[in-house]
Amino acid sequence: MQIMRNVKLASRSGRPLLLDTYQSAESPARGIVVFAHGFKGFKDWGHWNLIAKAFAEAGFLFIKFNFSHNGTTLERTTEFEDLEAFGQNNFTKELQDLDAVLDWLHSGNTGLSAAMLPLDRVVLIGHSRGGAISIIKAAQDERVAALVTWASVSSLAYAWQDPELVQRWKNEGAYHVENSRTNQQMPLYYQIYEDYQANPDLFDVKKAASGLQKPWLILHGTADPAVPVAAAKKLKEYNDRATLHLIEGADHVFAGKHPFEGRELPAPSKELVEESINFLERRLS
Repeated sequence: MQIMRNVKLASRSGRPLLLDTYQSAESPARGIVVFAHGFKGFKDWGHWNLIAKAFAEAGFLFIKFNFSHNGTTLERTTEFEDLEAFGQNNFTKELQDLDAVLDWLHSGNTGLSAAMLPLDRVVLIGHSRGGAISIIKAAQDERVAALVTWASVSSLAYAWQDPELVQRWKNEGAYHVENSRTNQQMPLYYQIYEDYQANPDLFDVKKAASGLQKPWLILHGTADPAVPVAAAKKLKEYNDRATLHLIEGADHVFAGKHPFEGRELPAPSKELVEESINFLERRLS
C-alpha cells in the first residue's frame, strides 16, 4: 500500500490545508474517494485511518483532508491548537477547500501515477456536516461522479433556529460550543451566520439534494445521538433516487472514538465501509 501523509495545499482563504492519500500499488484505482470530515472533526480523528486503508485494500484511492479552518495546525494535526481559525470557519471556506482538493487531483502534479487515477470516477464521502457540504458540491461540480453521506445533517441551518440566540450571538459577536473530549470552549463567530445568510441558495441542502442526478448512498446509525436518524430519512425524502441504508444501533461515529487504539474496525464501521464499497462497485462499474 502506498500512503502519502500531510500533503500541503493552498486554499483560497490563504490558510493551507493538509491531505493524506491511501492506495494499493498493485493496479489502477477502481475509483477515487475524497472524504470530508465534520464539525469538530479532522482527518486523523479516531478510526478514519483504518477506514482509509479498508477502501485502499478494496482497490480505491482514498483521500482525506483537513478543512483549512477546522482548528488544527500544520504541526499538530490532531489537536485544536488554533481556536481563532475555528471561529473564522464558514461554509464558503469549506466548499472552497473541497474545490482545492478536486483541483489538486486534476492538476497533474499530485505525485500519484496518472495511470492509477480514474478521474471520471471521483466520489465524495462526507461525514456529519461534511455530508451537507459534499451534497452541495456533488450537485454543482461535474467532476464528481457519485456521493456517499455518513450520518449527514439535512440542513446547514441547524444551529440557529432560535431567534433570541441569533440576536444574542450578533450582539456578543460569538458563542461557544464545548468539546466534550478536550473540554475546550470553541468559538463560533457571527460571521458564519452572515456567510450563510448571504448565500441562502448556495447553502440550501434540500435544493441541492433534490436536484442531484448522481448515484447517492445515505448511511446513518439508528442510535445517532448527535444527528438523529430523522435527518437521513429527510434526505431520502428530498431525493427518492438516493439509496438509504440504516445501520442498526450505530451512533454518530459508528462505534469509533478518539484516540482509537484498536487494529480492527468495530462492527458498525465494518458495515459502513462494506455498504459504501458495495454501492460504489455497483454504481461506478
